[in-house]
Amino acid sequence: MKVGKTRLAVFDTFKTKRQQITGEAIRQRAIIHHLSNSTNSASKTRTAISQSIAEKNNILWKNIYSGIFRDLDEVLLPLGIVEEEGRLPLKRGPKALQQNGMPFYHLTKKGMIVSLAIDNLSERRKILRGIVHQADDNEKQAFEIMEKLVKIAPHFAFSVFERYVKAYCENKLDDLLPFTIENVSKSTDDSAQVQMELLEGFSKLSKLDRDQTIEILKKID
Repeated sequence: MKVGKTRLAVFDTFKTKRQQITGEAIRQRAIIHHLSNSTNSASKTRTAISQSIAEKNNILWKNIYSGIFRDLDEVLLPLGIVEEEGRLPLKRGPKALQQNGMPFYHLTKKGMIVSLAIDNLSERRKILRGIVHQADDNEKQAFEIMEKLVKIAPHFAFSVFERYVKAYCENKLDDLLPFTIENVSKSTDDSAQVQMELLEGFSKLSKLDRDQTIEILKKID
């Protein structure tokens, strides 16, 4: 369940520029993207995350550190999108950090679901396979269906995750877990109904009509 008014902002846009996501959304997406691809503990600290994001955007990491710190501690950690994985021992720096170590983080199963909804995220198929192995018994059917859909219609499949996470961000879903067919159905919108109508209609066509339809759709895509 969400804590207080804390909410995920990865789909937030400016009120006057609906096609442009906010700085907070960009930071949260970047954190999730970074953690989805990090393989060692040293690369998953707040400082390492800030430095990596800053390098990709050609800015000073110290200028974004406070924003990264806030997104982690006030949003991603409370919501269970990210959790502390462990602590690295330090020989230098503040005494408290030397005693307690520097925390490093990883994505939870909920965080991996969010990562599947973010555009331009690499290795999404790999992430999905990892989630399938972590799925509870009541989630396996939904995740396995999504894995099959990714093989034949990846854009459609990931659009399902996008709608699902967006519904959560807009407080239309209480939580992203459990990921069940029943919960996914709560996030459907007009675009989902259009896609389903096309899928059902397409399945009823003869092979010749399907081939001709595909050729037409390719031309107007």
